[in-house]
Amino acid sequence: MDDPSLWTYALLALAGLAAGFVDAVVGGGGLIQLPALVIGLPGASPVQILATNKLAGSCGTTVSSATYYRRVRPDPGTFVPLMVVAFIGSAAGAVAASHIPEAAFEPIILVALVVVGAYVLLKPDLGRVTELRFTGHRHTAVAMLTGLAIGFYDGALGPGTGSFFVFTLVGLLGYSFLEASAKARIANWATNIAALLIFAVQGAVLWKIGLVVGVCNLVGSYVGARTAVSRGSGFVRVFFVVVVSAFIVKIGSDVIASLG
Repeated sequence: MDDPSLWTYALLALAGLAAGFVDAVVGGGGLIQLPALVIGLPGASPVQILATNKLAGSCGTTVSSATYYRRVRPDPGTFVPLMVVAFIGSAAGAVAASHIPEAAFEPIILVALVVVGAYVLLKPDLGRVTELRFTGHRHTAVAMLTGLAIGFYDGALGPGTGSFFVFTLVGLLGYSFLEASAKARIANWATNIAALLIFAVQGAVLWKIGLVVGVCNLVGSYVGARTAVSRGSGFVRVFFVVVVSAFIVKIGSDVIASLG
């Protein structure tokens, strides 16, 4: 594949910056970054696009995870098993990525985002404070099942993974939006690293492009994580609804266009 122009690099860098910020606050930065890579790299294969997106995303989730961990101090009893099984699920998803058509995912993602957005809007108190719905081993088991399923999805395709982690941790387990974002970033870091390792072994990563976008993603993630921590759960909730709504419009238009 030919090296992109400086103009293309600039656009991809801007997409990485925006994706990093969104991903650090509520997740879903891949829904900005992945389409930008598809448009900017028309000569790349789908697996190369996914692999390069994982490299850039890994840069951002590394710094946002560290920021959240230092400032929020999430409970390791939940995020460690969540992270481990998410890593395993993502590795399995990355192995399957080349065999799964992207078109099969978009309608499912759209329905999931509509349900997620509606649920959050209809429950204004959701995620304001942490009120755990499960305790002990049951809590850990639910978190691990969540990590495995979302991890597989992230390895296979990826867009919206962080948002699904946040919503599940808030809606199913009962965490506040801020604490859910902290755990989601750590789990998302594990899924990105797992998928990146598989893609790297396959030789699918476009390293130069991925690192350029990754540096910008890192900057956006750092700013986003610090903003979320300083503004609290109320800000994260509002940002979550806005981002999910934008993704619904974007993916919905794609699905409608594909039907036409």
